[in-house]
Amino acid sequence: MTVEETVKQIVSRIVRKPDIEFTPTTTFKDLEADSLDIVQILVALEDTYDLEIVDEELVNVTNMGDFVAYIEKKIAEKESA
Repeated sequence: MTVEETVKQIVSRIVRKPDIEFTPTTTFKDLEADSLDIVQILVALEDTYDLEIVDEELVNVTNMGDFVAYIEKKIAEKESA
């Protein structure tokens, strides 16, 4: 499963929308995700990939494309460490 597929699966489960429109330009607002949903998504991804997501690094993440790219970058950093 790709990172994008995993993110989509986790996000759709947490926001309880199995048929969500998930594109690179989809935002958390589009998904009607509140702050608790976002925290749960971050925790689920940290657990899934055994990495630490730093809130300050998410400042420039505005959509799912940015979010998936961020997770892929964190995975690559972990693997190269």
